[in-house]
Amino acid sequence: MTRILVVDDEPQTLKDLQFNLRADRYTVDIAADGRQALVEAISNPPDAVILDLGTPQIEGHRVIQALRAWSQVPIIVLSTRSDADDKVAVLDAGADDYVTKPFAMKELLARLRAVLRRRSTEEPSRLVAHIGEWTIDLNSSTVRRAGGDGDRLRLTPTEWSILEMLLRHPPGELVTSQQILRHVWGPGNENKTHYLRIYFASLRRKLEPDPASPRHLLTEPGMGYRFEP
Repeated sequence: MTRILVVDDEPQTLKDLQFNLRADRYTVDIAADGRQALVEAISNPPDAVILDLGTPQIEGHRVIQALRAWSQVPIIVLSTRSDADDKVAVLDAGADDYVTKPFAMKELLARLRAVLRRRSTEEPSRLVAHIGEWTIDLNSSTVRRAGGDGDRLRLTPTEWSILEMLLRHPPGELVTSQQILRHVWGPGNENKTHYLRIYFASLRRKLEPDPASPRHLLTEPGMGYRFEP
């Protein structure tokens, strides 16, 4: 079933949205603040997010930016603000749609169906990458020897999470250490960069033809990492 994450600090709004979404056969997760929303999105990746802009703990704009660091999940923003500049700022931050409170539930559900349809018809993300003699298939979450007998390479769940995030960005694009740490270990772990040094060393030993001189999994000192085909 399609999973929807609803983020709002108003208990009645959460209750109403949860009831109506479940009646439309969606699976619904809820969060009452921005920090809980990010934790929930990482633990149970949603197919769409309905987000109140005035969330406590972490404000709505920052929640959108954090989500966009690692996910292209559709985001519909709810807000009492109707000013055009506010709407433009939210859409520029990465939201897919903007609904002003109070809203008609039928309209919100129709907008939700629309963003889900658009996402389903978009071109899929790059699904296959090659590192040395290995082919990484993001669809099946497998790493196999290319052009040979198809031997599979085992990655740990953490190694796979790091590698998948890197490969889902465009080739050559910098992914910051903070983005990876937040995605894999959750908010509050952005300063634990030593984790990444350990795991990237392990990934290079497994994947790179010459781990001491990597050609594909590159470090940008003090900034992050990038994948080069």
